Amino acid sequence: MKKQLSQLAAFALLGTAPLLSAHAAPATAPKPATCPSPVPEAARCYTGEDGTGALYWIAIPKDWTKDANRVLVMHAHGGPETGPPKLERSEEDLKRWAVTVKAGYAWAGSTYRRGGYGVTMAAEDTERLRQIFVRHFGQPKRTLLHGQSYGAGVAAKAAELYAPLGDAAMAKSPYDGLLLTSGVLGGGNSAYDFRLDLRVVYQYVCRNHPRPDEPQYPLWMGLPIASKLTRAELAARVKECTGVGMPAAQRTPEQAARLKTILSVVKIQERSLVGHLNWATWLFQDLVQKRLNGRNPFGNIGVVYSGSADDAALNAGVVRYAADPQAKGALAADSQPTGRTSLPTVGLHAIDDPTAFVELENAYRRIRDAAGTGGNLVQSFSAEREHSYLSDSEYPALFGALMDWIDKGEKPTPQSLAQRCASLAPRYDTDGKNGCHIKPEWQPPTLESRVPSRAP
Repeated sequence: MKKQLSQLAAFALLGTAPLLSAHAAPATAPKPATCPSPVPEAARCYTGEDGTGALYWIAIPKDWTKDANRVLVMHAHGGPETGPPKLERSEEDLKRWAVTVKAGYAWAGSTYRRGGYGVTMAAEDTERLRQIFVRHFGQPKRTLLHGQSYGAGVAAKAAELYAPLGDAAMAKSPYDGLLLTSGVLGGGNSAYDFRLDLRVVYQYVCRNHPRPDEPQYPLWMGLPIASKLTRAELAARVKECTGVGMPAAQRTPEQAARLKTILSVVKIQERSLVGHLNWATWLFQDLVQKRLNGRNPFGNIGVVYSGSADDAALNAGVVRYAADPQAKGALAADSQPTGRTSLPTVGLHAIDDPTAFVELENAYRRIRDAAGTGGNLVQSFSAEREHSYLSDSEYPALFGALMDWIDKGEKPTPQSLAQRCASLAPRYDTDGKNGCHIKPEWQPPTLESRVPSRAP
């Protein structure tokens, strides 16, 4: 009972509850809408609101309702966005993953009921939309969960909530399989620790976020609520300090040295520096001040930083913070996977992903293995450099392999995924720009090899 109350308190800190809300208003019926390009013209599209504030798009291929083998893909989007829900957010995902509809699957994606962090909340909203779909369009034969980026953590959480371990639970599960792509996996604690590292290292090097003449605040706060700093202004500060956004030849030696220090110590790419600082500013602001009552879930006491020209000076000079145990526990309760799901799971991650470290997949593998469900997880890795979207042919290959695993018991391997993708390339990679990039033998290093370990 005490454990249950503790979990409820933790969820309350993040503005959600562990079960679907019984107080949601009636959802609006899906309204016909013009399908955005490149969704097939013959498809039918719908929009609506789920009764809690989440907006959604639905796309249904031609003749899908007549297909005895019809499959629905529930899409959990990345982010999270820090502003209010906008229907355009779901539309962007539908357009980006239009290949799902081209492959014959129905697609449904929620904006989630509010902006900001909340993995369990987003999992609930995904399930609520699935129920709306079934109510208005009928029960699919199979339903797959697809989580992208932050949405992979959402989908992994939904799989544990609605398809937990046990034959009886699986028989009642509304979901049949789980696809995780470019996943921010392992929970918000471990996935975002490096962004605290970025804030403290950046401030040690640049001393302009905040500037000395501005109000000072603990960097784990992200940004004071009353701050008027804009993303454009932060980008200008980064450019001023490091020369990012300028041709390398135009940077001063001091800018080049500062940039090298930041990138080498935090182990991120130049092209993602401003993006990661944005997350470590406005997402931290949302997470800490709006979801965790001003408590800090991140710490760097005892972390040893390396990669600079003078590591001793760096480690002596960076500001140090201790995590608040209650905040750390609340974030873990909301986002940390347990691995306890019965769903067959397939994953794909770009080896050179600049946003979600591929090493997070190693962390998720260890969680699944510890839960005894590692045998139901097949991970694959591609020689790509993107985060938000991978090759057109890779997604149908993953969906098809997952379906064969569910219906035929044919568990895929990285080799079979690569072969299936190659066979689908002529159909889906019509512009010749994508292709299949899965490297069957590649395995990710540990997360600790990239992000310094924290004290327990």
